[in-house]
Amino acid sequence: MATTETNHELGLQVQEEAKRYVLHSWSVQNAINPIPVAGAEGRYFWDYDGKRYLDFASQLVNVSIGHQHPKLVAAIKDQADKLCTIGPPMATEPRSTLARLVSEVTPGDLSMTFFTNGGAEANENAIRLARWYTGRHKIIARYRSYHGATAGSLTLTGDPRRWPSEPGIPGVVRMFDPYTYRCPAGHPDPCPVCTGAPHLEEILQYEGAHTVAAVILETVTGTNGIIVPPDGYLQSIRAVCDRHGILLIADEVMAGFGRTGKWFAVDNWDVVPDILTMAKGINSGYVPLGAMSVREPIATWIQDKFFAGGLTYSGHPLACAVGVASIEAFREEGIVEHAAEMGPVFREALEGLAAKHPSIGEVRGIGCFWGLELVKSRATREPLVPFNGTGEDAAPVARLAKAALERGLYLMTHWNVVMVCPPLTITHDELAEGIAILDDALAIADEYYVD
Repeated sequence: MATTETNHELGLQVQEEAKRYVLHSWSVQNAINPIPVAGAEGRYFWDYDGKRYLDFASQLVNVSIGHQHPKLVAAIKDQADKLCTIGPPMATEPRSTLARLVSEVTPGDLSMTFFTNGGAEANENAIRLARWYTGRHKIIARYRSYHGATAGSLTLTGDPRRWPSEPGIPGVVRMFDPYTYRCPAGHPDPCPVCTGAPHLEEILQYEGAHTVAAVILETVTGTNGIIVPPDGYLQSIRAVCDRHGILLIADEVMAGFGRTGKWFAVDNWDVVPDILTMAKGINSGYVPLGAMSVREPIATWIQDKFFAGGLTYSGHPLACAVGVASIEAFREEGIVEHAAEMGPVFREALEGLAAKHPSIGEVRGIGCFWGLELVKSRATREPLVPFNGTGEDAAPVARLAKAALERGLYLMTHWNVVMVCPPLTITHDELAEGIAILDDALAIADEYYVD
């Protein structure tokens, strides 16, 4: 049996080799100090010294079912005994079954699915298919968005992470977001941006609707602020797309599979996109998997055509087996329903924090998908950390996240927004535990409040 000292030494070795040999994503390499993770279960993970952390971020908002769910672990083991891998041209039970299950849980007539290794590839194939299907080349995407880090999906991405990779693919046009707290139109009533249709129609007037293949959007914006669209917004975007023969692509890589208290976020507004992209929650990242599902008209159209897209690991047996097990567990354990029931609990707890901490400018979210926007002044709404803030500018939120981590709470933050997105299986007691730690950490944000 390993001693505490041996575990500690192993943890240091894991950490040092990660710093020495691993190129880490979205990081300044000499500034990182990754936690050496020894194990995880449920809503917690722990390091080699045995320190436990409550995962309030579901890692990258992907471990929706929680860590080490026994049904998913068993699915990996069982499938590995039967068939570890096979090429996409073959038919396999887990891939076929998962495609059927996806058609059952997705809305409307979304009926055929192409499997990928993650969300970025799903979005790449979605825009490729949209251009091919419509014969048009432009894609309209929003500014406060993240769609992935491959060439096309990073061009679609609106946030500054795309800058080092520019120029990207041609034909991407930007539109503003329904960000009511910081509306770029000043949020007049009615607001052309936040109601959706007027702003999109104006863009189409300038760009030529006949040149636009698709509008792609995160149904509920994820990393860039947990922005929930106002009621009616998504329906109006759908109506404009229908009017001009433009496809609507809903990126539900983060918002899908129960995160908002519905199987998919579009279900909150009864909208069916032409193409739905997903990943993360499809199998909680136990084995990398993404997918692109299309409606019947596209599925019918493509039947007699050569599909110009493919991946060596498309529909990998291990990944799909976990996806099947995950959907079954979601149904058997009522996980989507639990996420919906927890929504008001989150709201009450987070609004309670806002009543205590003046640095919280706005609480927003749905289901188990919440964000706290931190400000220096509620009157002016000046962000606690500026847009794309780095270094000393980003220190207030970095200090807050570090303080929470030291107390055993793992948070995901982006500029001035603290994301509260634990696994959908979180209990009332675990939520209370996390809120108590966050309450303490928010005192750091209050230090910068100037109102």
